[in-house]
Amino acid sequence: MSIAEEVNCLRRIPLFANIDTSKLKLLAFTSERLSFRSGDILFEQDEMGTCAYILLRGEAEVIIAGPGGPLAVATLGSNEIVGEIAILCDVPRTATVRASTDLEALCVPKDHFLQMIADFPQMGLEIMRSLAHRLEQTTMRLREVLAAQAT
Repeated sequence: MSIAEEVNCLRRIPLFANIDTSKLKLLAFTSERLSFRSGDILFEQDEMGTCAYILLRGEAEVIIAGPGGPLAVATLGSNEIVGEIAILCDVPRTATVRASTDLEALCVPKDHFLQMIADFPQMGLEIMRSLAHRLEQTTMRLREVLAAQAT
């Protein structure tokens, strides 16, 4: 995938929709492109994060450690971002993310991600929207699982 194709992928993510093309090119150029095979781990719950991942192609599942073992709480696809909580809050990863198909992603270093937020404050609003939506979906999934376990 070329830088131009990566920029087009970034542009489809609401977080980056209003960012200048030149900044997106710089972000794509300074980010590391990674390939994962189905079953590969992008990162583990409780490890410290050094980057956020932008999924370019493929799918991944978000897994949390539960009392009964690992619990898949979400599926992510192309043009989604994951891992930003750890770098925004300087906390360990809140979940494990595993490729459920072959996957290509950009690994955006923490300092570049934070600089983009500083340069483009509207990104902060999009991050809040994204995190609120993700929290809502995770809460719904946990309620479903708990209800199923209660029966």
